[in-house]
Amino acid sequence: MANRERNKKILLELVKQPVNSRCADCGAPDPDWASYKLGVFVCLNCSGIHRSLSSRVKSIKLDFWEDELVEFMKSNGNGSAQALYEKAVPAYYYRPQENDCLVLREQWIRAKYERMEFTGETKYPPLSYTTGFYEGMLWKKGKENTQFLKRKFVLSEREFTLTYYNKENESKGPKAVISIKDLNATFQPEKIGHSHGLQITYQDDDHTRSLYVYHESAEEIVTWYNAIRAARYAYLKTAYPTGSDEELIPKITRSYLKEGYMEKTGPLQKEPFKKRWFILDSQNRKLLYFKGQLDAEELGVIFIGTENKGYSVKECVPKHARGNKWKCGVMVETPERQFVFMCEQEREQREWLDALRQVLHRPMTPQDYTIEANIKYKR
Repeated sequence: MANRERNKKILLELVKQPVNSRCADCGAPDPDWASYKLGVFVCLNCSGIHRSLSSRVKSIKLDFWEDELVEFMKSNGNGSAQALYEKAVPAYYYRPQENDCLVLREQWIRAKYERMEFTGETKYPPLSYTTGFYEGMLWKKGKENTQFLKRKFVLSEREFTLTYYNKENESKGPKAVISIKDLNATFQPEKIGHSHGLQITYQDDDHTRSLYVYHESAEEIVTWYNAIRAARYAYLKTAYPTGSDEELIPKITRSYLKEGYMEKTGPLQKEPFKKRWFILDSQNRKLLYFKGQLDAEELGVIFIGTENKGYSVKECVPKHARGNKWKCGVMVETPERQFVFMCEQEREQREWLDALRQVLHRPMTPQDYTIEANIKYKR
């Protein structure tokens, strides 16, 4: 019993050290599990992934630890493991955070410890996402229907393009050649209804176009994601030659700050309310709305500027409430007009207000003024 308590105390002291105080894989604070095969401290969620890989894990607080395992943890730890298993992670490779979807966290763990992709040794054949060219089949949702069909995709870093073909027969040419310039990719498993679901968005004339794709293989879809990130990184290095990695890496791909349904009325605020799917793209300061959550194109877009430019966000109660079932109002005011939206619950209302204010309070960049001008011009 004395050994059990002593070993538990040693482990709790080890996990308080700054290098061990966050999960070795997703960065979650206060990890309370450990892999005694690898010598790393991990959170509960990542411990489950390690267990599925046959990596031996124990709870720091609940399990019995033998003396030799405690010594092993003392002589290793997260810092030693990162020096070995993360020695050569490419700058563009996405390092998952604690709230990221399972497929990203699982493939990061597999890439590090199982496939040993980042130890700095020369790989032959080279890792697919490092070659600047990638092609393969993905299941893609049809533009007008919910059916997913297999389509060939080709990514070229040299051309800065992502191309896809509608039919197996390539002689008819590509369905679309997409510039990497405005392309974004983000995992959307719940929205797409597949654990490997990926949303790809890009600018197509006056619209933001969305493709919804997946692959049966978790490794394959994450390879596609990081290959896209590699091409985006190469583009940004070319477009902003003096930009540092600290500036460029957050611009490679992004998740959306907030998504969900709200009811929307028209410019007179007397029109019937209609349920719409909204996406807040914080990086581009755009609030986009769609008829449905898997639509290929948005119905409209609202630019979110700053208060000193005539933009504001506040709670509201609509004067004329025709057809709205929801009661928690949000008003977005722009120099041109007021937009009134209704949320189903107060929690949703608070989340939308907080997210919109986060964008509102951020100073505008020269690129933001260009986006604002383009949106006004399109109207």
